[in-house]
Amino acid sequence: MSASGKEAPGPEAIAHLDSEHFDEAVVKALGDEVLRGALRNATELFSSRRSAAVASLPDWEDLRERARAIKEETLANLDAFLEEFAANAEREGVQVHWARDAAEACEVVLAVARATGATTAVKSKSMTTEEIGLNDALERGGLLPVETDLGEWIIQLAGETPSHIIVPAIHKTKAQIAELFVEKLGIPPTDDVTELTLAARRVLRETFAQADLGISGVNFGIAETGSFLVLENEGNARMTTSLPRAHIAVMGIEKVIPLFEDLEVFLRLLPRSGTGQHLTSYQTIFTGPRREGREGPEELHLLIVDNGRSAMLRERVTRQSLACIRCGACLNACPVYQQIGGHAYGSVYPGPIGAVITPQLAGLDKAAKLPFASSLCGACRDVCPVKIDIPQLLLHLRARIVLGDGPPGGKSTREGRFLERLAFRAWAWAMAGPRRYRFTAWVTRIVQPVVVGDGRIGRLARRLVPPLGAWTAARELRAAAPRSFRAEWRRTKGKV
Repeated sequence: MSASGKEAPGPEAIAHLDSEHFDEAVVKALGDEVLRGALRNATELFSSRRSAAVASLPDWEDLRERARAIKEETLANLDAFLEEFAANAEREGVQVHWARDAAEACEVVLAVARATGATTAVKSKSMTTEEIGLNDALERGGLLPVETDLGEWIIQLAGETPSHIIVPAIHKTKAQIAELFVEKLGIPPTDDVTELTLAARRVLRETFAQADLGISGVNFGIAETGSFLVLENEGNARMTTSLPRAHIAVMGIEKVIPLFEDLEVFLRLLPRSGTGQHLTSYQTIFTGPRREGREGPEELHLLIVDNGRSAMLRERVTRQSLACIRCGACLNACPVYQQIGGHAYGSVYPGPIGAVITPQLAGLDKAAKLPFASSLCGACRDVCPVKIDIPQLLLHLRARIVLGDGPPGGKSTREGRFLERLAFRAWAWAMAGPRRYRFTAWVTRIVQPVVVGDGRIGRLARRLVPPLGAWTAARELRAAAPRSFRAEWRRTKGKV
């Protein structure tokens, strides 16, 4: 099948999606001082590390431009590069599978598990498998999936979803993790990081030895050679992909790049942007299954997933969403994410990039609030290693929602559009000349005692024009001065 497949993703395009309750989740997150403290410490640490790592490369901006150009070329010709990638991978002995949506992708993995007789699967970190809800599907199919990335394993034990693209348990403190290990693993109470890590290692090492199937993600697929790259820091991905008899790697269609030499650009960008490292601890390139006398799986499967990505290719502005290399830098820089964390977004893709990817994969009607969860400060654009213009994407999605693609009764209602047009026409009229401006200011001073009180829009005005009341729900509105600056200047003869 080709990657141009499906018109729109199905209702389960993103597993555990709960973005419709964003407003309530924000209030809860803002009231959690422990969460906000953990977020503040982690995001500040990663941001400072990133700054130091970026400063070590004098050609950082050139690398960003090259990465953006590579991604633009790839996405503009994605069908050709995917066909080249799949053909070269199959030539090396990889069994390539294609999936149009999440349900089809999960069924492919289950079919591979059944064919290999697997009962236990070990998994390394993969946002795509989180997206499609693979763990739930495997459990329904009678297979036990075990996350082996420490952060992913922690949230699996806690029954939660990731709250960060790179650091899935960023929202948890050391004390909370210790309590979780005492409860789930039965270890003696301790807050010693080494003891906690050793306890996790003992459990996971035993799981590695018993697993029949290894499941991983893919950081980059290389069309030129049919190889794919997996990056990690803990060594768990290498064990996941080498110890079990069969290995299946799951990737979105956007992960392919044209040439092997292109990896040099992305390997200098991604670790610095994500964790502030010059290079991750492990880089594993897979080109076919185990060769004679070498380590690795006997069977190597590659699952290439669409799940709504093809629809994002149609417009140039939305196409850039697919350039994301999942570094998480935009989350660490975002003032909104820093305050509320990832779970408030109700998606496995949180933060600025999640606010643009989630509505496109799941549908604007299911995640209409997320594009508005931004101050449009541009910090995400400034730190993105592939120069995705996230504010532009947010505005594009907002416009689509307002013009009719959002949920019924939401921001796209006819009444809301009429009031917005009326307000902007009134503003344009008032700003069109000095006389109109002075007249508007004079009317404002006359009306404001009725409209404004104690720095807030009055009840009458809120009823007549609801957007005015909404504006002051979380902001103070300063009242206009009794006289204009010009009038005050004349009255005091310049002694203001």
